[in-house]
Parts: sequence; structure tokens; C-alpha cells
Amino acid sequence: MASYTKAAQQWATFARAWYLLDAKMQPPGKIAAATVIRLEGRHKPIYHALSDCGDHVVIINTRHIAFSGNKWEQKVYSSHTGYPGGFKQVTATQLHLKDPTANASKKPSEENYDAEAAPVPGRCYSRRYTEESSTRDSSATCSPQEVR
Repeated sequence: MASYTKAAQQWATFARAWYLLDAKMQPPGKIAAATVIRLEGRHKPIYHALSDCGDHVVIINTRHIAFSGNKWEQKVYSSHTGYPGGFKQVTATQLHLKDPTANASKKPSEENYDAEAAPVPGRCYSRRYTEESSTRDSSATCSPQEVR
């Protein structure tokens, strides 16, 4: 009978949970850091770099993120099409006016590499990452845990 409870404990530890992160009035770096910890499974006691034990993450209210200081005008997002003359730069304000949810998932063109530069750590984690601009409706099939 002891092995049954041990197996149940192990299953509960390995089971993937759903987490709900509210991005309202939060800086993108703080949201990215909390998301990466949950996606990789670093909050679990059984974490190992080679094991895939991460959980699902849903981020709501991404259109209401907050930058500190003067970053709305100073933060620049860059992209290149691959063609000559295809280098484009957009400030955070311009990007927010065009698409209010884009600031939470874009990579900034800053020299230092921090949590803001990689909201989703890799392609293998993107299937467990969901971003929603409005609050979730009550008809959802899963019941995620809120992370504070």
C-alpha cells in the first residue's frame, strides 16, 4: 500500500498544472521571469534541466502592461526583413498604438540580454504559453491557478 501512495505523489508532482498570470500594471520583465519559471518547471522540487516538467501558462491583460520611467519613448523594437533597406525600428508607444498586446511578446533591441528579451524561452515551450489581452471568460474548460 505504501507504493500506491508514493506513485500518487509522483503523479501529482509530474502532472502539468495551468497557471494564470495577470499582466495588468506589471513590467514585461517581471511577467517574463515568472512565465519562464513556470514553463521550465523550476518551481517544482523535481526540476532537472534535461527533464520536461513545465506547466501551462496563460497571461491575461497584456494590453495593460506598464513600463517604468521614460521607456515608452526610449525602448526600440527592431526587425529586419532580410532584403536591402528592410531594417525597421518602432518605439514602444508606436507598437502599443498599433497592437496593444504586442509589447508583451516582442523582443527589444537592447545590448543587454535580460528577461524582457525572451518572454518565451524556446520553441518547445511555446505550445504551453497562451497570451490573452482581455480577462478570461468563465466558460473555459481548465481552471488555472493564479500566480501573484
